[in-house]
Amino acid sequence: MRRVCLTLPTNRPCLPALRALLAEAAHGAKEFGVEVAVLVLDSSPAPVVAEHAAALAADPAAPGVRVHHYDEDAQRAFLARVLARAGLADRDGLLDRLLPDAVSYGACTDRAFLFAEALGCASVHRRDSDSRYQLLDGAPVFPIDQELAAVGRPAAAVADRIGAGRLARLGPRAAELPVALAGASFIGELSVDVAEILELDPAVHAELVGLSLPPTVPPPWRPQAVKEAFRGAGTAPFTTDRPVLGQVAPNRVDMCNVALDREVYARVPLPTATETIGTDYFLLHVLHHAGLPGVLHNRHIVNFHTGERRTGPGRTAYHLRLAKFLLLTGSLNAVFTTLAETDLLTPDGRLRPERIATAVRTAPAPDPARLTTITDAYHRLGPAWSPLTDTLTTHHDRLLARAATDLTDFAALLDTWPTLTAAARQEPL
Repeated sequence: MRRVCLTLPTNRPCLPALRALLAEAAHGAKEFGVEVAVLVLDSSPAPVVAEHAAALAADPAAPGVRVHHYDEDAQRAFLARVLARAGLADRDGLLDRLLPDAVSYGACTDRAFLFAEALGCASVHRRDSDSRYQLLDGAPVFPIDQELAAVGRPAAAVADRIGAGRLARLGPRAAELPVALAGASFIGELSVDVAEILELDPAVHAELVGLSLPPTVPPPWRPQAVKEAFRGAGTAPFTTDRPVLGQVAPNRVDMCNVALDREVYARVPLPTATETIGTDYFLLHVLHHAGLPGVLHNRHIVNFHTGERRTGPGRTAYHLRLAKFLLLTGSLNAVFTTLAETDLLTPDGRLRPERIATAVRTAPAPDPARLTTITDAYHRLGPAWSPLTDTLTTHHDRLLARAATDLTDFAALLDTWPTLTAAARQEPL
């Protein structure tokens, strides 16, 4: 029986999200005849982990659903076994990067990929704790319906079901390749919490958000691109399915609403940069530039923001992550430019991680002037933002060094990743 991994990494209380995840898993197992491994990677404080464990244990697993809940100790033990089996040098360094002490959106998803390999899964379907499902006539609108109908299946077969869409643009061999990605976006609050900045100073908002855009966006289009950035699918609720098969643009998919075929994540990981939002979207850019077939659907998830990121230390921590993302984006945009000019596929349509590693290694170092621009922009927001600007100023050199190390570490992880995933697939759980 085909087994898939429905995963939710979390570091906060999220009982409603866990219950909804179990409901989606039960629905997927029933409707598609698959086994769904629900994987909760829990980095929450111990009392919250215990609360989550009790809730998951109290909810009997539906037919075809198996629940796997791991705290950080269990995750560390699993990673140590995988690293030992892989026989790689610098095991301690790799372990620290895959399970860092700080927040890393890429590392938590990389761990999910390795666990999915150990569980023998054909695909990973990722959700987030700060989102929920839309309702249609009182019933949840589960993305897994579109995901299981597409991911891993030959693109030609999916085209027969939903129409060819833009498949012809991907080249003559695209029809024979498996669908690598199925994803949608979100409705609700902005994916990046910059609404307060827009309200305080639209010019600062435009400057900061502008730094997230690729340089290929021409000047006349940039104001509109800034206006649309991080807004997802807007506010219109779901009424009917409208999937499209073809090349999926990275800005049309949110990482709380995505499924990836194992041929993708078994070959290429995500950057493990700490205290940095947005780097977990790297694979979406890879798939876009590789020209692999994907399905863009419209079962958008409802996004919301937890309150701690809008007050005091929580706001400072969140915007430090945003600032580091904007700093790294300058280098990552250069990576994406290189990927667009590189043949990323083997003759049989598989990703070439070594070419992606080369693109990362040859990217320019993070730009000090870019960090100064970010700091100056935040400074214009006024005294309430001084904890952030003081930190950016005081740790200017350290932030630059850390961002450069993030790129170096990622290139090294790309080198070792196929060996790691092969070892994970042999590691029993």
